[in-house]
Amino acid sequence: MENFSFKHLLSSLPRGEPLTTQWLRDEFGLDANHAARLGRSGWLTKLGRGVFLLPGDTLDMSASLALLAKQTPGLHVSGRTALAWRGVRHSIPTKERIALWSDAPTKLPSWLTEHFPCSLQTTHIFDASMPASLGLAPLPTGRADLPVSTQERAILELLSDAGKFQSLEETRHLVECARNLRLSLFEELLSHLSRIKVARLAADLSDSLELPWKDVAKRHAARLGGATRWVAVTRTGERLDLKRRTDSAVETPR
Repeated sequence: MENFSFKHLLSSLPRGEPLTTQWLRDEFGLDANHAARLGRSGWLTKLGRGVFLLPGDTLDMSASLALLAKQTPGLHVSGRTALAWRGVRHSIPTKERIALWSDAPTKLPSWLTEHFPCSLQTTHIFDASMPASLGLAPLPTGRADLPVSTQERAILELLSDAGKFQSLEETRHLVECARNLRLSLFEELLSHLSRIKVARLAADLSDSLELPWKDVAKRHAARLGGATRWVAVTRTGERLDLKRRTDSAVETPR
C-alpha cells in the first residue's frame, strides 16, 4: 500500500533534482524512515545521507548547487566559473572545476563532487559591513535559487585566486574580456574590499589594460595602503610584485 500511494506522487516530483528527507516530509509528509524504505524498495535512489533521486534520473547540476546554497550560508558560484557562466571566458579546460565560495568551511557532499567536480573556499575579501547579497544574482535564464557572482564581484574573486588557483596570464585575459562592468556596483564592491593584494592587482591590471574603471581601482588601492610593496611567489612559480598606490598615483578624471 505504501509503494502504491507513493506511485501516485511520482508525477509531482521534480525530475533530476536531489530530494532531501526534509523536503519529502514538508511536501508529502514522508518521514525519514518512510523515505529509507522507499529507497530500499527501489522507488527512490539514495545519493547520500538524507538525499535521494528518482530512479533513472540524471542528476541536475544547477538543482544540486541550489540545494547546497540553501544549506550553506553564503554559498555561491564564484570567480572564474561565474565569469564563464556569464559569457566571459578565455579557454575551456577539459574538466573545469566549479568554483564555489561560502562564508564558513563546509565539506562538500560526495554525491555532488562525484557528479560535478567542485572546489570550495572561504576566503574573506570584503569587510563585515558589506551586504551578503551584494554582487550576487541568478543567471538570467537560470534558477532563481542559485546565486552566482555578477561579473563585478567575480572579477574581484578571480583576482584573489590569481597565483593560487589561477595563472596570472589567464587572470589578465579574463579581466580584459570583462568589458561591460557596471561601475556603480563595482565601486560599491571595491568600497568594501579588505584585501590589499586584490586592490593592487585590480589597480595594476586596469591601468595596464586601460580599462574604464582604472581610476576607481587606483583610489581604493590607495585607500587600503599597506607596505611599500606586496611581493609573493605564486604556486606556479610566477612572481607577483605589486607596488603601493598612493593618492598621488591616482589620476584625476578628465
